[in-house]
Amino acid sequence: MSEVEKRVTAVLVAAGSSTRMGFDKLSFDLGGETVVQRSIRAFAECPLVDEIVLVAGKNRAFLEQQAAACSKPVQVVPGGATRAESAKNGVLAAHGDLVAVHDAARPFVSEAVIEAAVYAAAACGAAAPAVPVKDTVKRAVRGDGKTVPQACMVAETPDRSTLYAVQTPQCFDRAAYLAALEELDAEKARLVTDDCSLFELTGRPVQLTQGDYANLKITTREDLPRPQQKEGEPMRIGHGYDVHRLVEGRKLILGGVEIPYEKGLLGHSDADVLAHAVMDAVLGAAALGDIGKHFPDTDPEYAGADSLMLARHVARIVRENGWKVENIDSTILCQKPKLAPYIPAMREKLAEAFGMPLDAVSVKATTEEHLGFTGEGLGIAVHAVALIETL
Repeated sequence: MSEVEKRVTAVLVAAGSSTRMGFDKLSFDLGGETVVQRSIRAFAECPLVDEIVLVAGKNRAFLEQQAAACSKPVQVVPGGATRAESAKNGVLAAHGDLVAVHDAARPFVSEAVIEAAVYAAAACGAAAPAVPVKDTVKRAVRGDGKTVPQACMVAETPDRSTLYAVQTPQCFDRAAYLAALEELDAEKARLVTDDCSLFELTGRPVQLTQGDYANLKITTREDLPRPQQKEGEPMRIGHGYDVHRLVEGRKLILGGVEIPYEKGLLGHSDADVLAHAVMDAVLGAAALGDIGKHFPDTDPEYAGADSLMLARHVARIVRENGWKVENIDSTILCQKPKLAPYIPAMREKLAEAFGMPLDAVSVKATTEEHLGFTGEGLGIAVHAVALIETL
């Protein structure tokens, strides 16, 4: 069987929990396309790849939805307790003679990188893309992989010209991969750090092929592409407006601050008109609807709800969709009461709710005689504008 005649299955491992990211990194928007969609497309467009296997964790439904438009056969299989177990499950489900095991969180892999590794694996049984290490590397005491230990003394400096940073897809002859799994005892299994280690530990050769420094793995927020690398707009502005009537028998809450006054605002929740307008501005900027969509006033769960708690939820929704709130500017319009003494506290509470610095939140108040109400008491209205940027 020649190299080009061998069937190739791409196994995309997408079962991680994204604990270091704080949200599902595979759902991050790269400009009209999520991370996992971009990874799927890279292999769907590679002419050497015949089918794709997605290895899922709790995100199975999400992955099935993301793969629905793929032009090549796709199957979704459950992952395991570890990265190695997940890769094994994917390889077992594959139909190809060769398997290309890839981290779904590497969305920028190129066709050239994929094909070089596939051809090398067809020739020698195992291959992986790699790039020369740019930094000088020091060998020292064992650490936890996160921080440098105390009294960490250098033991040696390996020759940098012999060091390579390995990427994915790591490609293998499927039969040889499964045979290596059978040969690996429990002691050696603990030494497996990537898929190629399986071949190395069982005495099988592994060839390194040309990788790409752009083929980075998204692990933490710092790995997310900067706005200028994305196809979408890096900055958006949203507008929010809300108004509530002042009535007796209610507390007056504005920006999470209780204002001493004989009347309060009428509403399903605590009727915090300032928080509501700001939430609508933030959601509008991210094109995620409005507070009525997320917290309907027909739902008893939100009766009397603390609007700052809802604001924290909005901040989380926006963050999970790849945005951060950079600036909030709001103006309160009312006839009574006087609000100037309470504005600093409102700013602090809004800044805390949206995870922003205090100097990025503006709250102003102005007198407004007519808000469309009749009779005594009038009401309070708020205009708000929010500026958001991509993470």
